[in-house]
Amino acid sequence: MRAKRTIAVISALLGLILSTAVPASAATGTWVPYGNDNPITGSASKWVCAASKTISTNVVAQVCAIRSPNSGDYVQGAVIVRNNRSSLFSTTASVEVRDRFTLDTLGIWECPSSGVGANSWSVCFGSTTHWLYQVYALGYAKGEYLNMTGVA
Repeated sequence: MRAKRTIAVISALLGLILSTAVPASAATGTWVPYGNDNPITGSASKWVCAASKTISTNVVAQVCAIRSPNSGDYVQGAVIVRNNRSSLFSTTASVEVRDRFTLDTLGIWECPSSGVGANSWSVCFGSTTHWLYQVYALGYAKGEYLNMTGVA
């Protein structure tokens, strides 16, 4: 009897957490081309990224959580796509930023299909959000799950 009550309480709590952590819809993200400049090394912000994942032949992507420099009061999510082909590569991308402790979703952003230039970098950015607490991000590119970042 006690085990049944415990399972019921855990199930109810899990349902509550899942129902409150997912927003209704995604906002539109922004693609930014970087040419042959690595977006991470050219930034003063702190980028915490998951490992790169192959999403197509000679194309890799990774999801990142970004914290603003200096005070670090702002966070942002991004999906980096590196096209090592000699021709244009089209892809979609999406990124979700979550609070590390509450698991609340701060936002989900989707970037529509766009061409990533030959031998270049492009980044799908979500909006910048004022958030003092630790966050992580998860993302997709070309329908491939890119895993989760560490904490930023």
